[in-house]
Amino acid sequence: MKYLDEYRDPALARRLLDELAATATQPWALMEVCGGQTHTLVRQGIDELLPAGMRMIHGPGCPVCVTPLELLDRAMAIAIRPEVIFTSFGDMLRVPGSDTDLLSLKARGADVRVVYSPIDAVRLAQQHPDRQVVFFAVGFETTAPANAMAVLHAAAAGIDNFSLLVSHVLVPPALTAILESETCQVQGFLAAGHVCAVMGWTEYEPIAERYRVPIVVTGFEPLDLLEGILMAVRQLETGRYAVENQYARAVRRDGNRPAQLAVGEVFRITDRAWRGIGTIPTSGLALTDRYAGYDAEQRFDVRDLHAEENASCIAGEILTGTRLPTDCAAYGTRCTPRTPLGAPMVSTEGTCAAFFSAGRTVQDRTLKEMS
Repeated sequence: MKYLDEYRDPALARRLLDELAATATQPWALMEVCGGQTHTLVRQGIDELLPAGMRMIHGPGCPVCVTPLELLDRAMAIAIRPEVIFTSFGDMLRVPGSDTDLLSLKARGADVRVVYSPIDAVRLAQQHPDRQVVFFAVGFETTAPANAMAVLHAAAAGIDNFSLLVSHVLVPPALTAILESETCQVQGFLAAGHVCAVMGWTEYEPIAERYRVPIVVTGFEPLDLLEGILMAVRQLETGRYAVENQYARAVRRDGNRPAQLAVGEVFRITDRAWRGIGTIPTSGLALTDRYAGYDAEQRFDVRDLHAEENASCIAGEILTGTRLPTDCAAYGTRCTPRTPLGAPMVSTEGTCAAFFSAGRTVQDRTLKEMS
Protein backbone atom coordinates (compact mmCIF):
# COMPACT_ATOMS: atom_id res chain seq x y z
CA MET A 1 0.00 0.00 0.00
CA LYS A 2 1.55 3.28 -1.10
CA TYR A 3 2.58 5.62 1.73
CA LEU A 4 2.52 2.72 4.19
CA ASP A 5 4.65 -0.15 2.89
CA GLU A 6 7.69 2.11 2.62
CA TYR A 7 7.56 2.57 6.40
CA ARG A 8 7.56 -1.21 6.92
CA ASP A 9 10.46 -2.17 4.67
CA PRO A 10 12.33 -5.06 6.37
CA ALA A 11 15.62 -4.28 4.64
CA LEU A 12 15.56 -0.70 5.90
CA ALA A 13 14.55 -1.93 9.34
CA ARG A 14 17.59 -4.23 9.40
CA ARG A 15 19.87 -1.35 8.42
CA LEU A 16 18.47 0.82 11.21
CA LEU A 17 18.92 -1.98 13.73
CA ASP A 18 22.53 -2.51 12.58
CA GLU A 19 23.22 1.22 12.88
CA LEU A 20 21.64 1.26 16.33
CA ALA A 21 23.85 -1.65 17.44
CA ALA A 22 26.92 0.18 16.12
CA THR A 23 25.93 3.44 17.86
CA ALA A 24 24.97 2.19 21.34
CA THR A 25 27.94 1.66 23.63
CA GLN A 26 25.88 1.07 26.76
CA PRO A 27 22.34 0.04 27.69
CA TRP A 28 19.74 2.77 27.47
CA ALA A 29 16.13 2.93 28.64
CA LEU A 30 13.68 4.85 26.48
CA MET A 31 9.96 5.38 26.99
CA GLU A 32 7.50 5.53 24.13
CA VAL A 33 4.60 7.66 25.32
CA CYS A 34 1.87 6.55 22.92
CA GLY A 35 -0.10 3.32 23.20
CA GLY A 36 -0.24 3.06 19.41
CA GLN A 37 3.55 3.09 19.37
CA THR A 38 3.57 0.38 22.06
CA HIS A 39 1.40 -1.88 19.91
CA THR A 40 3.73 -1.46 16.92
CA LEU A 41 6.83 -2.13 19.02
CA VAL A 42 5.34 -5.27 20.57
CA ARG A 43 3.44 -6.60 17.55
CA GLN A 44 6.50 -6.26 15.29
CA GLY A 45 8.88 -7.53 18.00
CA ILE A 46 11.00 -4.39 17.75
CA ASP A 47 11.49 -4.23 21.51
CA GLU A 48 13.06 -7.70 21.38
CA LEU A 49 15.40 -6.84 18.49
CA LEU A 50 17.16 -3.93 20.20
CA PRO A 51 20.82 -4.24 21.22
CA ALA A 52 21.49 -6.20 24.39
CA GLY A 53 20.56 -4.28 27.52
CA MET A 54 18.58 -1.60 25.69
CA ARG A 55 14.91 -1.56 26.57
CA MET A 56 11.69 0.25 25.86
CA ILE A 57 9.60 1.35 28.84
CA HIS A 58 5.93 1.48 27.90
CA GLY A 59 4.37 4.74 29.02
CA PRO A 60 0.89 6.07 29.91
CA GLY A 61 -0.05 6.93 26.33
CA CYS A 62 -3.46 5.27 26.20
CA PRO A 63 -6.21 7.79 27.06
CA VAL A 64 -8.73 5.00 27.62
CA CYS A 65 -6.37 3.35 30.10
CA VAL A 66 -5.71 6.47 32.16
CA THR A 67 -9.39 7.41 32.49
CA PRO A 68 -10.00 6.92 36.23
CA LEU A 69 -12.44 4.38 37.58
CA GLU A 70 -14.60 7.01 39.23
CA LEU A 71 -15.13 8.80 35.92
CA LEU A 72 -16.24 5.52 34.34
CA ASP A 73 -18.70 5.07 37.20
CA ARG A 74 -19.98 8.60 36.59
CA ALA A 75 -20.40 7.76 32.91
CA MET A 76 -22.52 4.76 33.78
CA ALA A 77 -24.58 6.71 36.30
CA ILE A 78 -25.43 9.12 33.49
CA ALA A 79 -25.89 6.47 30.78
CA ILE A 80 -28.47 4.50 32.78
CA ARG A 81 -30.83 7.47 33.01
CA PRO A 82 -33.89 7.05 30.73
CA GLU A 83 -33.72 10.56 29.31
CA VAL A 84 -30.09 10.16 28.18
CA ILE A 85 -28.56 9.07 24.90
CA PHE A 86 -24.97 8.32 25.91
CA THR A 87 -22.45 8.40 23.06
CA SER A 88 -18.84 7.36 22.89
CA PHE A 89 -16.17 5.98 20.64
CA GLY A 90 -16.26 2.19 20.65
CA ASP A 91 -13.06 1.72 22.64
CA MET A 92 -14.76 2.89 25.87
CA LEU A 93 -17.67 0.44 25.85
CA ARG A 94 -15.93 -2.55 27.43
CA VAL A 95 -13.70 -0.69 29.89
CA PRO A 96 -14.75 -1.94 33.32
CA GLY A 97 -16.10 0.35 35.99
CA SER A 98 -16.62 -0.75 39.58
CA ASP A 99 -19.49 -3.10 38.77
CA THR A 100 -20.18 -3.10 35.04
CA ASP A 101 -19.33 -1.48 31.70
CA LEU A 102 -21.16 0.59 29.11
CA LEU A 103 -21.70 -2.37 26.78
CA SER A 104 -23.44 -4.31 29.55
CA LEU A 105 -25.61 -1.29 30.32
CA LYS A 106 -26.54 -1.16 26.64
CA ALA A 107 -27.53 -4.83 26.77
CA ARG A 108 -29.74 -4.03 29.76
CA GLY A 109 -31.57 -1.32 27.83
CA ALA A 110 -29.55 1.85 28.29
CA ASP A 111 -29.38 4.00 25.17
CA VAL A 112 -25.62 3.80 24.60
CA ARG A 113 -24.46 4.49 21.05
CA VAL A 114 -21.11 4.37 19.27
CA VAL A 115 -20.38 7.47 17.19
CA TYR A 116 -17.46 8.27 14.92
CA SER A 117 -17.23 11.97 15.76
CA PRO A 118 -18.49 14.24 18.54
CA ILE A 119 -20.33 16.15 15.80
CA ASP A 120 -22.43 12.98 15.35
CA ALA A 121 -23.52 13.40 18.97
CA VAL A 122 -24.46 17.05 18.32
CA ARG A 123 -26.60 15.91 15.38
CA LEU A 124 -28.31 13.36 17.61
CA ALA A 125 -29.14 16.17 20.02
CA GLN A 126 -30.70 18.11 17.15
CA GLN A 127 -32.71 15.06 16.10
CA HIS A 128 -33.89 14.26 19.64
CA PRO A 129 -34.72 17.58 21.34
CA ASP A 130 -36.61 15.71 24.08
CA ARG A 131 -33.50 13.71 25.11
CA GLN A 132 -30.19 14.63 26.72
CA VAL A 133 -27.25 13.61 24.52
CA VAL A 134 -23.89 13.12 26.26
CA PHE A 135 -20.55 12.51 24.54
CA PHE A 136 -17.74 10.85 26.49
CA ALA A 137 -14.84 13.17 25.62
CA VAL A 138 -11.80 10.99 26.29
CA GLY A 139 -8.35 11.63 24.90
CA PHE A 140 -5.05 13.44 24.90
CA GLU A 141 -4.53 16.73 23.06
CA THR A 142 -5.20 14.85 19.80
CA THR A 143 -8.97 14.65 20.20
CA ALA A 144 -9.49 17.91 22.08
CA PRO A 145 -9.95 20.09 18.95
CA ALA A 146 -12.84 17.97 17.63
CA ASN A 147 -14.54 18.02 21.02
CA ALA A 148 -14.03 21.77 21.28
CA MET A 149 -15.56 22.24 17.83
CA ALA A 150 -18.58 20.14 18.87
CA VAL A 151 -19.23 22.50 21.79
CA LEU A 152 -18.73 25.57 19.62
CA HIS A 153 -21.13 24.16 17.03
CA ALA A 154 -23.77 23.34 19.66
CA ALA A 155 -23.45 26.82 21.17
CA ALA A 156 -23.74 28.54 17.79
CA ALA A 157 -26.82 26.47 16.91
CA GLY A 158 -28.46 27.01 20.31
CA ILE A 159 -28.47 23.28 21.10
CA ASP A 160 -28.83 22.98 24.86
CA ASN A 161 -29.51 19.23 25.23
CA PHE A 162 -25.91 18.29 24.40
CA SER A 163 -23.06 17.95 26.91
CA LEU A 164 -19.58 16.47 27.33
CA LEU A 165 -18.30 14.14 30.02
CA VAL A 166 -14.70 15.37 29.87
CA SER A 167 -11.68 13.17 30.48
CA HIS A 168 -8.96 14.99 28.57
CA VAL A 169 -5.38 14.58 29.73
CA LEU A 170 -2.16 16.35 28.68
CA VAL A 171 1.18 14.75 27.87
CA PRO A 172 3.83 17.24 29.14
CA PRO A 173 2.74 17.18 32.81
CA ALA A 174 2.72 13.37 32.69
CA LEU A 175 6.31 13.33 31.42
CA THR A 176 7.30 15.65 34.25
CA ALA A 177 5.57 13.43 36.81
CA ILE A 178 7.39 10.38 35.46
CA LEU A 179 10.77 12.11 35.50
CA GLU A 180 10.26 13.31 39.06
CA SER A 181 9.24 9.88 40.34
CA GLU A 182 11.73 8.16 42.64
CA THR A 183 11.39 5.00 40.56
CA CYS A 184 12.07 6.71 37.21
CA GLN A 185 14.47 4.83 34.92
CA VAL A 186 13.65 6.73 31.73
CA GLN A 187 16.62 8.29 29.94
CA GLY A 188 14.80 9.53 26.85
CA PHE A 189 11.33 9.76 25.31
CA LEU A 190 9.63 9.02 22.03
CA ALA A 191 6.86 11.62 21.91
CA ALA A 192 3.52 10.89 20.26
CA GLY A 193 3.41 12.27 16.73
CA HIS A 194 -0.34 12.84 16.61
CA VAL A 195 -0.32 14.89 19.81
CA CYS A 196 2.50 17.03 18.44
CA ALA A 197 0.67 17.43 15.12
CA VAL A 198 -1.87 19.42 17.13
CA MET A 199 0.29 21.06 19.78
CA GLY A 200 3.75 21.17 18.23
CA TRP A 201 6.71 20.44 20.45
CA THR A 202 7.56 23.74 22.12
CA GLU A 203 6.11 22.46 25.43
CA TYR A 204 8.67 19.66 25.42
CA GLU A 205 11.72 21.88 25.05
CA PRO A 206 11.83 23.06 28.71
CA ILE A 207 11.40 19.44 29.84
CA ALA A 208 14.32 18.22 27.74
CA GLU A 209 16.52 21.04 29.04
CA ARG A 210 15.49 20.86 32.70
CA TYR A 211 15.72 17.07 33.06
CA ARG A 212 18.51 16.57 30.52
CA VAL A 213 16.61 13.97 28.48
CA PRO A 214 16.33 13.71 24.70
CA ILE A 215 12.78 13.78 23.34
CA VAL A 216 12.13 12.62 19.77
CA VAL A 217 8.75 13.26 18.15
CA THR A 218 8.04 9.97 16.42
CA GLY A 219 5.49 8.38 14.10
CA PHE A 220 3.81 5.01 14.49
CA GLU A 221 5.17 2.72 11.79
CA PRO A 222 8.11 0.34 12.41
CA LEU A 223 10.65 2.48 10.56
CA ASP A 224 9.39 5.62 12.32
CA LEU A 225 10.02 4.03 15.68
CA LEU A 226 13.39 2.53 14.78
CA GLU A 227 14.60 5.87 13.45
CA GLY A 228 13.22 7.65 16.52
CA ILE A 229 15.04 5.24 18.82
CA LEU A 230 18.27 5.74 16.85
CA MET A 231 17.93 9.54 17.05
CA ALA A 232 17.42 9.37 20.83
CA VAL A 233 20.39 7.03 21.31
CA ARG A 234 22.63 9.31 19.24
CA GLN A 235 21.76 12.14 21.60
CA LEU A 236 22.40 10.01 24.67
CA GLU A 237 25.74 8.80 23.33
CA THR A 238 26.92 12.37 22.69
CA GLY A 239 25.50 13.90 25.87
CA ARG A 240 22.88 16.01 24.11
CA TYR A 241 19.31 16.57 25.28
CA ALA A 242 17.07 18.31 22.79
CA VAL A 243 13.74 17.87 21.07
CA GLU A 244 14.09 16.41 17.59
CA ASN A 245 11.39 15.66 15.04
CA GLN A 246 11.44 12.29 13.28
CA TYR A 247 7.82 12.70 12.14
CA ALA A 248 8.54 15.60 9.81
CA ARG A 249 5.92 14.51 7.29
CA ALA A 250 3.15 15.36 9.77
CA VAL A 251 4.48 17.57 12.57
CA ARG A 252 5.71 21.15 12.72
CA ARG A 253 7.27 22.88 15.72
CA ASP A 254 4.30 25.18 16.34
CA GLY A 255 1.63 22.57 15.60
CA ASN A 256 -1.85 23.43 14.33
CA ARG A 257 -2.67 26.94 15.46
CA PRO A 258 -6.42 26.95 14.56
CA ALA A 259 -6.88 23.72 16.52
CA GLN A 260 -5.04 25.19 19.50
CA LEU A 261 -7.25 28.29 19.42
CA ALA A 262 -10.42 26.19 19.44
CA VAL A 263 -9.16 24.18 22.41
CA GLY A 264 -8.18 27.36 24.26
CA GLU A 265 -11.62 28.85 23.66
CA VAL A 266 -13.57 25.89 25.08
CA PHE A 267 -11.23 24.30 27.62
CA ARG A 268 -9.06 25.43 30.52
CA ILE A 269 -6.17 23.56 32.15
CA THR A 270 -6.96 21.78 35.41
CA ASP A 271 -5.61 19.07 37.70
CA ARG A 272 -6.66 15.61 36.49
CA ALA A 273 -6.76 12.15 38.07
CA TRP A 274 -5.10 9.35 36.09
CA ARG A 275 -6.21 5.77 36.59
CA GLY A 276 -3.86 3.89 38.90
CA ILE A 277 -1.51 6.89 39.11
CA GLY A 278 -3.40 9.57 41.01
CA THR A 279 -3.84 13.27 40.44
CA ILE A 280 -1.22 15.02 38.31
CA PRO A 281 -1.32 18.82 38.62
CA THR A 282 -2.27 20.81 35.50
CA SER A 283 -2.49 17.58 33.49
CA GLY A 284 -6.05 17.83 32.17
CA LEU A 285 -8.66 19.94 30.50
CA ALA A 286 -12.03 21.11 31.79
CA LEU A 287 -14.67 23.30 30.22
CA THR A 288 -14.23 27.03 30.72
CA ASP A 289 -16.81 29.01 32.68
CA ARG A 290 -18.27 30.27 29.41
CA TYR A 291 -19.11 26.71 28.34
CA ALA A 292 -19.73 25.17 31.77
CA GLY A 293 -23.36 24.57 30.78
CA TYR A 294 -22.10 21.79 28.51
CA ASP A 295 -20.46 19.93 31.43
CA ALA A 296 -22.26 16.59 31.91
CA GLU A 297 -20.80 16.05 35.39
CA GLN A 298 -22.39 19.30 36.50
CA ARG A 299 -25.62 18.82 34.56
CA PHE A 300 -26.30 15.38 36.05
CA ASP A 301 -24.74 16.06 39.46
CA VAL A 302 -22.40 13.06 39.53
CA ARG A 303 -19.24 14.82 40.70
CA ASP A 304 -19.47 13.29 44.18
CA LEU A 305 -19.29 9.69 42.89
CA HIS A 306 -15.96 8.14 43.89
CA ALA A 307 -14.48 4.65 43.50
CA GLU A 308 -11.58 2.50 44.63
CA GLU A 309 -9.34 0.85 42.05
CA ASN A 310 -9.31 -2.95 41.79
CA ALA A 311 -6.52 -4.17 44.06
CA SER A 312 -5.84 -7.08 41.69
CA CYS A 313 -5.00 -4.73 38.80
CA ILE A 314 -1.55 -3.13 38.65
CA ALA A 315 -2.65 -0.63 35.97
CA GLY A 316 -0.79 2.25 37.60
CA GLU A 317 2.53 0.42 37.53
CA ILE A 318 1.89 -0.71 33.95
CA LEU A 319 1.05 2.84 32.85
CA THR A 320 4.17 4.35 34.42
CA GLY A 321 6.38 1.58 33.04
CA THR A 322 7.65 0.34 36.38
CA ARG A 323 6.24 -3.14 35.70
CA LEU A 324 5.32 -5.20 32.66
CA PRO A 325 2.00 -6.95 32.02
CA THR A 326 3.75 -10.27 32.55
CA ASP A 327 4.56 -9.15 36.11
CA CYS A 328 0.85 -9.20 36.96
CA ALA A 329 -0.48 -12.32 38.67
CA ALA A 330 -3.80 -11.95 36.84
CA TYR A 331 -2.31 -11.48 33.35
CA GLY A 332 -3.60 -14.04 30.86
CA THR A 333 -5.61 -15.89 33.50
CA ARG A 334 -8.17 -13.83 35.39
CA CYS A 335 -7.44 -10.84 33.16
CA THR A 336 -7.83 -11.29 29.39
CA PRO A 337 -9.40 -9.13 26.66
CA ARG A 338 -12.65 -11.07 27.19
CA THR A 339 -12.54 -10.68 30.97
CA PRO A 340 -10.47 -7.54 31.66
CA LEU A 341 -9.77 -6.39 35.19
CA GLY A 342 -8.52 -3.03 33.98
CA ALA A 343 -8.42 -0.76 30.97
CA PRO A 344 -4.86 -1.67 29.80
CA MET A 345 -6.15 -5.12 28.82
CA VAL A 346 -9.30 -4.06 26.99
CA SER A 347 -8.21 -0.88 25.23
CA THR A 348 -6.92 -1.17 21.66
CA GLU A 349 -3.93 0.92 22.77
CA GLY A 350 -3.36 -0.73 26.16
CA THR A 351 0.01 -2.28 26.99
CA CYS A 352 -1.55 -5.43 28.42
CA ALA A 353 -3.67 -5.88 25.30
CA ALA A 354 -0.54 -5.39 23.16
CA PHE A 355 1.33 -8.11 25.04
CA PHE A 356 -1.64 -10.47 25.00
CA SER A 357 -2.38 -10.04 21.28
CA ALA A 358 1.31 -10.63 20.49
CA GLY A 359 1.24 -13.86 22.49
CA ARG A 360 3.68 -12.66 25.15
CA THR A 361 3.64 -14.94 28.19
CA VAL A 362 5.25 -15.03 31.62
CA GLN A 363 7.22 -18.09 30.49
CA ASP A 364 8.58 -16.20 27.44
CA ARG A 365 9.92 -13.49 29.71
CA THR A 366 11.45 -15.99 32.14
CA LEU A 367 13.24 -17.82 29.33
CA LYS A 368 14.53 -14.53 27.88
CA GLU A 369 15.92 -13.42 31.25
CA MET A 370 17.66 -16.79 31.69
CA SER A 371 19.27 -16.68 28.24
